Amino acid sequence: MPNVKLFKLDVLDEASIAQAIAATVQAFGGLDAVVNNAGYGAVGAFEAASPEQVKRQFDTNVFGVMNVVRAVLPHFRQQRRGHIINVASMGGRITFPLYSLYHGTKWAVEGFSEALQFELAQFGIRVKIIEPGAIKTDFYDRSMDLFKKEGLTDYDAYQALTFPNVQQAGADAPGPEVVAKAIFRAATDGSRKLRYPVGSNAPLLLLMRRLLGDTWFMGIVRSIVEKKK
Repeated sequence: MPNVKLFKLDVLDEASIAQAIAATVQAFGGLDAVVNNAGYGAVGAFEAASPEQVKRQFDTNVFGVMNVVRAVLPHFRQQRRGHIINVASMGGRITFPLYSLYHGTKWAVEGFSEALQFELAQFGIRVKIIEPGAIKTDFYDRSMDLFKKEGLTDYDAYQALTFPNVQQAGADAPGPEVVAKAIFRAATDGSRKLRYPVGSNAPLLLLMRRLLGDTWFMGIVRSIVEKKK
């Protein structure tokens, strides 16, 4: 495909980010949008997470996003336009058990992106947040990092109860095409809209989170994820 090119980019390697941006500008004569989609889920009881797992989760999901944004901003500022599209999650505004680290990173991406759009509006740069709900991808298997700590068994019963219920959401979810369409819409709709919830459950859950108090909403979450089979 003549209009499709692949460039190596590691979000934790600043040199590779700079090289990929330079190669893209050279190949296409400019750069209109950057999509930050690198990420994975580190899952389990927080106490079982090693310091290395904590660091790796934030390095990829948060600092990787910041590395790419920092690298592309000089180009966008110079041309006085551009779109930064950060893929967060509905889990950047609501939470589920066993995902405390993952939620921590996505809440960070939400806050970073929301504050950034104030700074960059003066340069014609638009910041967009994509908020997928459950999406049927390998996020729920190959891409998942499960915590295990030798001798720590106190969370086993709760994890055995809740983990299958959370996993079921991925099995019943729409495919990644719905997210791709939302990203395209965010890059081309010409609006200053900040957030794009996407997926069969995200818009409704985020609306409920806004309208209901903590006690009611968390009660609903518990009724779903702590449901016994």
